[in-house]
Amino acid sequence: MGRSLTILYGSETGCALDVAETLGRQARRRLFKVRVVAMDDYDRTQLEDEKLIVFVCSTTGQGEEPANMKKFWRFLLKKSLPRNLFAGIDCAVFGLGDSSYRKFNYPAKKLYRRLEQLGGNLIHTRGDGDDQHYQGLDGALLPWLTSLWGNVMAKYPLSADQACIPDNQLLSPSFRLSFMDEVPDPSLLQEPVDLPGEFDMKVASNDRITAEDHFQDVRHVVLTNDSPEFRYNPGDIAVITPQNLPQDVDAFLEQMHWSDHANKYIEIHPSDDDKHLPHQWPKVMTFRDLFVKHLDIFAVPRRSFFEMLSYFVTNEDHVERLQEFISPEGQDDMWKYCQRPRRTIAEVLFDFTPVNIPFDYILDLFPPMHPRSFSIASSIKAHPQTMELCIGIVKYKTILRKIRRGVLTKWVSTLQPGYIIRRVRIVSGTMNLPPSADLPLIAIGPGTGVAPMRSFLEERISGNANNNVLFFGCRHKDKDYHYKEQWDQYRNDEKLKIFTAFSRDQESKVYVQDLIVQQSALVWNMIDNQQCKVILSGSSGKMPDQVAYALKQVFMKEGRLDAEQAEAYFANMNKTGQYQEECWS
Repeated sequence: MGRSLTILYGSETGCALDVAETLGRQARRRLFKVRVVAMDDYDRTQLEDEKLIVFVCSTTGQGEEPANMKKFWRFLLKKSLPRNLFAGIDCAVFGLGDSSYRKFNYPAKKLYRRLEQLGGNLIHTRGDGDDQHYQGLDGALLPWLTSLWGNVMAKYPLSADQACIPDNQLLSPSFRLSFMDEVPDPSLLQEPVDLPGEFDMKVASNDRITAEDHFQDVRHVVLTNDSPEFRYNPGDIAVITPQNLPQDVDAFLEQMHWSDHANKYIEIHPSDDDKHLPHQWPKVMTFRDLFVKHLDIFAVPRRSFFEMLSYFVTNEDHVERLQEFISPEGQDDMWKYCQRPRRTIAEVLFDFTPVNIPFDYILDLFPPMHPRSFSIASSIKAHPQTMELCIGIVKYKTILRKIRRGVLTKWVSTLQPGYIIRRVRIVSGTMNLPPSADLPLIAIGPGTGVAPMRSFLEERISGNANNNVLFFGCRHKDKDYHYKEQWDQYRNDEKLKIFTAFSRDQESKVYVQDLIVQQSALVWNMIDNQQCKVILSGSSGKMPDQVAYALKQVFMKEGRLDAEQAEAYFANMNKTGQYQEECWS
């Protein structure tokens, strides 16, 4: 029996890719011929030759499949597919999600069911990684991997004269990095042309919109593009890949004793045909640019980083500690060391010096810089050739005392007018406008959750759809009331009713869910009599469930429904799209 394994992944922020690469390394140790491919990059005509496929997929939005899985998923849903498409193929599915969301791991669950319907032999139960687990997704992944390999090796055993590659033996690198004395062709330094749906955005302004003495810096960022192809819809999302600050990278290179290489040109070659560099990477770049633009050296590392780092530390005590971190028994210690204080890769490397990292292994050790997603906070109808964002700058303290900063928002806070952000991608969100401009809109958007609400309201009001209600919440009226002047103008023009909750401006805290109950008659009339659309955006946490509970209270009070009927009414709103939400953790 052939011992080949294909690992297909759908990944939005890199977590699923990291799991897929981990699976690939474990498979190579078991002497499988392995391919790790994004689902949408997979040649589906090769299905007839497959014997063993492991699927890894994350969850994005409100239970949506990631962008590089959508085409593959649409293919699987075709009614014309033969019912035995996956007959003779052993399959396994691992999903990544967050159980604080209602549609926890929906892509993996739907994929698992569809593979069953198409005749696949599910060789192992579905795995459900959960960000809410105190060990993160590793809490489910590690025991799932152990069981998976038990099943796989029972069916695909090694021959008598073969043995697995031991864990203490370093596998060959995925890429080869070579330094160049000179660049023979300057075009090699150019980044490839943008793909469809990618746009270079020019920063027009980058202004703080919270009070200077407020704990959070929230930015209103205005970006422009004069291309006739540039367009987006209300509710769409901007996907932006950040960069590390050059001064931070220079400090990192000095820490690693790599400063002498910073300005040298490098070329990177895959070690086999199944490996590919991201499409946006130029063929040749400087060693510094590799870390400024392409590698996430200031991220909080995953378990796979500690696994790879263990091969390059030279202190035996450090080797032992890293091996403990990657063992199932050491997950609590790794969480306390890394996840709880949010230690970065650079800080971990400092703690475990001396390290000797061969240049060929840089791409195996350091994760690629992955994009971040932001709801667009404007309507292109109201702001032609312009896209506006409302971004909270991530800045906090942990037990390490040193301030932690988000990689993207730290970079965003430095952007000056005239700067060009490369390859901003526009993707559809999970919310959309009411099907008719005659239908009213209730928008619920506390904090920076007001961003997509602004895009919807600007679009509707530009088109004279003026029956709109906004529930907005923040801490203080005079510190973080985002877009107050605009809402006041809309209200004065009788185009918007706005209800505000300033949770810290009085002794008892008031939130948007409290306002919904207070305005129960209005809310019920708009929902039941006028068939209005209700949209919600903001932090996932407790807020979405509390808003849902408030709406059910309204249904019971004003509609005279009992608890079961209120649940059914709300479920139907979700099913028909009358209620939509887009929340993030």
